[in-house]
Amino acid sequence: MKSYIISENRDSMLGLKLAGISGFYSLDPLEIEKAFKKAIKDPEIGIIYLTEKAFYMVEEQVTEAKKNSMLPLITVIPDRYGYQDQKGIISHYIEESLGL
Repeated sequence: MKSYIISENRDSMLGLKLAGISGFYSLDPLEIEKAFKKAIKDPEIGIIYLTEKAFYMVEEQVTEAKKNSMLPLITVIPDRYGYQDQKGIISHYIEESLGL
């Protein structure tokens, strides 16, 4: 299985490309959504990385995909500037799962 990144930040995309991870870059929310839908249907993709801003562009689709399937693993990563929310998305998930 391979990894795939969907990013709205060119630097984040290029950094992961240098690490051997293919992906998609765009600033257009509709193109990000199309790339995400295509990626979740690809049986060879095991992990989809979304930069935080790209995640917020397709948040509903990500939530739906996580409810319906275990694969691919979908994870949110910060772009080169870090998380917009200082606590980060992982902290948010932990608090949400604990009911805080």
